[in-house]
Amino acid sequence: MSDYQQDLFRYVAEEFAEDYREGELPRREFLRRSVLLGGSVPGARLLLATLGVAGVSAAELADAQGAAPQNDASSNSYHVDPADSALEAGPVTYSALGRSNYAYLARPKGIASAPIVMIVHENKGLQPHIEDVARRMAKAGYIALAPDFVSVDEGSRDGGSKKYSDIAAISAIIAKLNPADLAAHGLEAVKFLKAQPGAQAEHFGMVGFCWGGGVTWMMSTLLPDLKAAVPFYGPSPSFADIPKIKAAVLGIYGGLDQRITGNAPATDKALSDAGVKHEFKVYADANHAFHNDTGASYNKADAENAWASTLVWLRANL
Repeated sequence: MSDYQQDLFRYVAEEFAEDYREGELPRREFLRRSVLLGGSVPGARLLLATLGVAGVSAAELADAQGAAPQNDASSNSYHVDPADSALEAGPVTYSALGRSNYAYLARPKGIASAPIVMIVHENKGLQPHIEDVARRMAKAGYIALAPDFVSVDEGSRDGGSKKYSDIAAISAIIAKLNPADLAAHGLEAVKFLKAQPGAQAEHFGMVGFCWGGGVTWMMSTLLPDLKAAVPFYGPSPSFADIPKIKAAVLGIYGGLDQRITGNAPATDKALSDAGVKHEFKVYADANHAFHNDTGASYNKADAENAWASTLVWLRANL
């Protein structure tokens, strides 16, 4: 694995371990997910050792491996109705990299042209929550595309995220994606977004959440025409690549999310040293994934403030 690939893999593994330690993930489900990530019982034992989780036998892992999946509890709320008459929104496919790729596209109805924003999902893949975020962005006047990065996986080309009922299986796939394939897929998604009728390609932004926040950071180093980026609690890019960022970056963090927020001061300094326009907002009482209103960490007040700040940032910099 490359260093970046190791970082992505570690990000998912540590998220599972953190949920387990905080009591949000039952032990058996945590061990089942560890086998998914490790690829086998021996691989899981090695992974758990690197995570500092001791006292797990091969027999316990083998038992967990055969357990039924337990997806994280979630609500099914929408901020914007999928059938909202003011929008044109729904799943799309597009040909790129020699195959079909999946995405969700939302745009204001009756508007000839609009700025464009790419939305990057969490390590759970393209779920209804992210589709709702795309519709929220369209309600704010943007053409929004949420690509399904699970499409990058060889075994997931026929269906992408929708192919899986086990959300942890999606996370395991995403954790093992080749960074070069990930970047190529992202660049093709950008081309598709820019090719939409009425797309104001010169007014181009990106917003990502959790793992998608990390992808947003990474893509910002590859897209010199990106005008604004808003990574929500995503792992920072290589500091050596930060001088390549031309976008104005608004970093959103949860104060309780020290696994990610702990690196924010060093990232802030690297951005300042490189002369990158940026601002960080840290919500003291919020944890990781606090914006996701379908999850256990949702913080309504901070999520609404962060979303309002995102829209202000985009309007000011696109």
